[in-house]
Amino acid sequence: MAKTSPFEFMQQVRQEANKVTWPTRKEVGITSMMVVIFMIVSAIFFFAADSIIRWGVQALLSLGA
Repeated sequence: MAKTSPFEFMQQVRQEANKVTWPTRKEVGITSMMVVIFMIVSAIFFFAADSIIRWGVQALLSLGA
């Protein structure tokens, strides 16, 4: 692997940084809302799954008592 000087490295970093496209405020808002909605849906799903599993385990344990 060829070594690059610190000056060349900084030039390459600047060139790559110029290629970055930042999202608009609208895109950030939309994706943030999607994340919040997905978190809520996931929380509801896992709460329901946990409740069903808890009910099943309690039912099985009550058979032995």
